[in-house]
Amino acid sequence: MELLKKLEILADAAKYDASCASSGTAPRNSLGAKDGVGSTEGMGICHAYAPDGRCISLLKILLTNSCVYDCLYCINRKSSNVRRARFTVEEIVTLTLGFYRRNCIEGLFLSSGIIRDPDYTMEQVVRVARVLREEHGFRGYIHLKTIPDADPALLAEAGRYADRLSINVELPTEPGLAALAPEKNLPRIRASMGRMKTRIDEARADRRGPRFAPAGQSTQMIVGADASSDRDVLALSTDLYGAYGLRRVYYSAFSPIPDASAKLPPIHAPLVREHRLYQADWLMRFYGFAAPELETDNAGNLDLTLDPKLAWALAHREQFPVDLNTAPRERLLRIPGIGVKSVDAILKARRHRCVTMEDLARLRLPIAKIGAFVIAQGHHPGAALDSDRLRQRLMPKPAQTEMFG
Repeated sequence: MELLKKLEILADAAKYDASCASSGTAPRNSLGAKDGVGSTEGMGICHAYAPDGRCISLLKILLTNSCVYDCLYCINRKSSNVRRARFTVEEIVTLTLGFYRRNCIEGLFLSSGIIRDPDYTMEQVVRVARVLREEHGFRGYIHLKTIPDADPALLAEAGRYADRLSINVELPTEPGLAALAPEKNLPRIRASMGRMKTRIDEARADRRGPRFAPAGQSTQMIVGADASSDRDVLALSTDLYGAYGLRRVYYSAFSPIPDASAKLPPIHAPLVREHRLYQADWLMRFYGFAAPELETDNAGNLDLTLDPKLAWALAHREQFPVDLNTAPRERLLRIPGIGVKSVDAILKARRHRCVTMEDLARLRLPIAKIGAFVIAQGHHPGAALDSDRLRQRLMPKPAQTEMFG
């Protein structure tokens, strides 16, 4: 099979792994696709973030989309009727160096189906990184998808060549994995994450020693493939961030696949649900929220019509209004519509003078959203905060939610 045809197949097959990309792109869909290649933003290109915060472009491909596993939600499962292809190690090295020299990419994201067994597959993945680093002096960014059942020595070798490693937990509960991906095991996945964390911590403590995945590790969860609620998802995310120091947990809305099992839902999980989970994740990581604080319905799911911060504020009106000129940073961070950088700007400004609503306007903040929740010089929300119509007034217009499906 010619190299370009392999690239079309294996870049397209890689687009469902969100563990190195941002949310907010166009829908991923396995049904009726003819010419879709790679990520939703171009032929095999995804965007990730380096340890110093730079956004970088990566060639995102699979070593192969053949797999001995039969995970029901996966387009590349053993029983799936899809075109199969497999790169050689040399072909991936050639593609990576070629794209890199033409300034199309700054690195490589490499994953794979399980070819013969986890060890053989992991050996091939590691070999790609080793050849790039040692034989070609490649200094670009490398993100390797690791296989938890592989020999720990192979995972350790992967960390010596990769900038970031990821192991996908796929589903947030053990019953979900048992039903849809019986070959996978959450305790084994967590054990591998634990070994990675130990090595990452050791490398950071000994800066003179060998490097080991300096950009840390990440994971992905599929949302909507089983009955797990948002509360289940966020509880596991909280645990993974705390126990294993993950840099990111990525969320991927379930996409229907051809010849699907009856155990799977027949429709797309709403992309707005994926978006709300990213927003909730951000609140937990940067705004001081704990997962149990976030508002969910009786089924444990986030409100799809409101962002989680606004939903929390409307449910806890006793916490408002917040005085912009006297409140501590942690309270300012709870105000809907105000982000971390804006809070820091407010704290800096109020050292010298009283903050007004005009100051918020100069920061390009959504005054209509913020006004009911804050006190500023010359501004008090009055009865607006207690109005039964406040939620309705702050609901996004239909056009604002169309992008989420």
